[in-house]
Amino acid sequence: MVKLACYSKRIHLNATRWSLFRVASLTFHGGVNEVGGNKVLLEDRDARVFLNFGEPFNMGSEYFAGWLCPRAINGLGDYFEFGLLPRLRGLYAEEQLQFTDLSYERPRFDSVFLSHAHFDHVQHIKFLDPEIPVYMGECTKFFLEAMETTSSFCEYGSHSYRTFRTGDRIKVGNFIEPIHVDHSIPAAYGFIIHASEGAVVYTGDLRFHGPRRDLTEDFVDKARSCEPVAMISEGTRMVENDRRQSYSEEEVKTLADVLVSDTERIVFVAYYSRDMDRFRTFYEVAKKNGRKMVVPPKTAYLLSRLLQDQRLDLPDPASDEDILVYYRRKRSGTFADSDYYAWEREFMDKLVNYEWIRRNQNRLIMSLDFYSLTELIDMKPFPSSHFIHSMSEPHSEEDIEDQIMHNWINHFSLEFHQLHASGHLSKDHLIDLIDQVNPKTVFPIHTETRNCSRDNAAKSRSSNQRRHTCYENQSVLCLIGK
Repeated sequence: MVKLACYSKRIHLNATRWSLFRVASLTFHGGVNEVGGNKVLLEDRDARVFLNFGEPFNMGSEYFAGWLCPRAINGLGDYFEFGLLPRLRGLYAEEQLQFTDLSYERPRFDSVFLSHAHFDHVQHIKFLDPEIPVYMGECTKFFLEAMETTSSFCEYGSHSYRTFRTGDRIKVGNFIEPIHVDHSIPAAYGFIIHASEGAVVYTGDLRFHGPRRDLTEDFVDKARSCEPVAMISEGTRMVENDRRQSYSEEEVKTLADVLVSDTERIVFVAYYSRDMDRFRTFYEVAKKNGRKMVVPPKTAYLLSRLLQDQRLDLPDPASDEDILVYYRRKRSGTFADSDYYAWEREFMDKLVNYEWIRRNQNRLIMSLDFYSLTELIDMKPFPSSHFIHSMSEPHSEEDIEDQIMHNWINHFSLEFHQLHASGHLSKDHLIDLIDQVNPKTVFPIHTETRNCSRDNAAKSRSSNQRRHTCYENQSVLCLIGK
């Protein structure tokens, strides 16, 4: 029998705690009825392990917006005031508790496991006690280091980082196995936690329609073979009417190639900066069509650091003739070395500026994110140039940034194209995943759709074996085992 559980959103003040058996329990401190912010505490005998420690996309939206945000100087004070983080003793760094009424205690938790480097899974590790080990994929550590170097908004603090790869078995409690999955960032993992009363599977974020479907299939095979008593499963796209495009990465590449091969205009692309599959897609389309791929220094720096992992097979921005690096005017406005941070200066030999772009528009595919739209004023693209938006479509017609982006596109008479492959399972693929793994209980997480699993489970092949249960907010629930 499989139970599919629905549970609370307001989990920070009254976390939802599930006792799997007499000795094992799950407590969801984030990720319930919200996208991101996964903080799942697994307790088994004497072991206490967090699976991810991220920030939800809508964190504190009732109290904060834009530049009105929690004060860094106040540590956890602003977060505790509004119940945005769990008040747990023995979890946080002493300096983060300075302006709170929660006294510091030595760590009571054994470790934190990060599935991948997206901020909704890692952002809040900055508050953790540095003595608590933080486990992650080897390449995830490269991402975090690069983000700390290139962004003033990323500071994760000092931690005892420990890295893993697929095949490792990490002794925490019984043991935890990380298994690679395909997602919109390299080094994404799911976990199989071998608890004292059976295996618990945590999917992390994953998909079947990306370029490395085989990674996700490896995870599914391993998860199925261990006959899990529970599966914590992402459900980002488990919605009744998903009107957004659902392309595969290969389809994005094919459609982009058709567009680029049929124009003499510059093609701007907006994509998530850490999505190396999407970078590779546009880079290969540029090469195929005799164009250069233009990226910002931040992307060039990230690429240079990811070269440490040869399995990713990424080009070297410092030596690859098909990659150019776009420098915005800073300080003196003369593109002097002294205008830029030390990490930016590594790529000055590949420098192109707005004047060069203006003269060579028909030879380029250029990365251009939302906060760089002002560069269009200087570059002066020809009318009917192209703008490929290769990111998620807005969730609402009232999305202010989306409206502003389209105002810029219309002002410069650009042709807009939406081409995106999601990093998450479609609804049908998610139902198929549950069928294949066949856990006794499924915990939906990383989804805003309440009752999503219960309402859709009837479509699964084994629905006649499933019992569907739904619980009120702030419930404390018990599951009796085998």
